[in-house]
Amino acid sequence: MSEDSPQKESPTYQLAFADSSFLLRDELRPVRLQLEFWKPDQAQRDHAIRSTVVIFGSARIFEETRAREKLALAQEKAAHNPEDPYLAKQVQAATRLLGKARYYDEARKLAALVSSTCQISGLCDFVVVTGGGPGIMEAANRGAHDVGAKSVGLNIALPFEQVPNPYVTPELCFQFHYFALRKMHFLMRAKALVAFPGGYGTLDELFETLTLIQTKKIQPLPVLLFGREFWQHAINFDYLCEEGTISPEDTELFHYVETAEEAWKVLSEFYGIETPRAPRSR
Repeated sequence: MSEDSPQKESPTYQLAFADSSFLLRDELRPVRLQLEFWKPDQAQRDHAIRSTVVIFGSARIFEETRAREKLALAQEKAAHNPEDPYLAKQVQAATRLLGKARYYDEARKLAALVSSTCQISGLCDFVVVTGGGPGIMEAANRGAHDVGAKSVGLNIALPFEQVPNPYVTPELCFQFHYFALRKMHFLMRAKALVAFPGGYGTLDELFETLTLIQTKKIQPLPVLLFGREFWQHAINFDYLCEEGTISPEDTELFHYVETAEEAWKVLSEFYGIETPRAPRSR
């Protein structure tokens, strides 16, 4: 058979695992689901990651300097179009996000506290996991990076461009197609969930975790909501309880916290971990 024969050039002659057109067929979805489960799991096993702390939060909450820049840009646009109500709302939103910039600092500090305490002696416990994007996710990966620790980023392929933040450990930076598999990996090794103010994605991940704990599909673990004022405005848990759609004990599945130190106190007491030394700077 010649080197360039029609038989060898046919797509059917390709090795199955090297044939992307074949692997992307609808009928091969179960195979893709398996691959998306096994690849991140195996990589984490290779890095001896035994347990994790998952940190969620808005991709739109930045550190103060950048938040001020975004507010100034919104104000400039609104000044050129004072009659545009959309731009006025953008200024209002940017102002509120600037007020939340402290959460970036707290996420970074908490990740440093967790990472400097638990990633010792070659054992990878309480490794910080985020969605790998900007905002609060960046802050948490950055906190681990500050103390020379590993951290995981679970990106998701979206219609708009998403780039992993530069603080995720490169060998632990993953991209998912399926939200379901991504959420499974968030919780497979999780020993705690920390939710900072966020939008649909944060709410989705928070409620899935609460549901799994409520229905005893997973072992109880600390669920920490950063910023009581935000969460009590965003979700009226007491109303759900009064209406009978959740039980009174369901409001005990989470704790409100305001600072990294307060969050770490809850986690360390729950798991009997000694108070950490001061994180080493990198």
